[in-house]
Amino acid sequence: MPVPITKKGYEALKAELNRLLKEERPKVIQAIAEARSHGDLSENAEYDAAKEHQGFINSRINELEHKLADARIIETANLSSETIVFGATVLLIELATGQEKQYTLVGQDEADLKNGRISVQSPVGKALIGHRVGDHVEVTTPARVVEYEIKQFRFDEQ
Repeated sequence: MPVPITKKGYEALKAELNRLLKEERPKVIQAIAEARSHGDLSENAEYDAAKEHQGFINSRINELEHKLADARIIETANLSSETIVFGATVLLIELATGQEKQYTLVGQDEADLKNGRISVQSPVGKALIGHRVGDHVEVTTPARVVEYEIKQFRFDEQ
């Protein structure tokens, strides 16, 4: 099943995969070889740590390869829509406090709340999809129900 992702998000996953394949994997292979040269593997903490790290790297490589294979790049620059869709940057007003919030709706692997990038699968993301400027949306969070008014949205290059 295709998973939506921005071009920038796709490139970041691809860069991580390349780094793991070309830098990290060769380093850990070298560390294992060096630890083996120290003799008895049954009591060799360096060897155990290197093998564990190798397992982590191989697992992450496998995960990234699957994510990239399933990814469907959505071009967000020059996108036009009457309603909020994947890739939109949305300006909201929290009705209870008057506080402004801005979020960009991205794929799950790109979400970064500190930088205002939230997953379309998040409660806020799901609530915003399909709405228009001026609409009020309720978002149920674990702590409370929050009501927002959509002030504007736009599509930037992602």
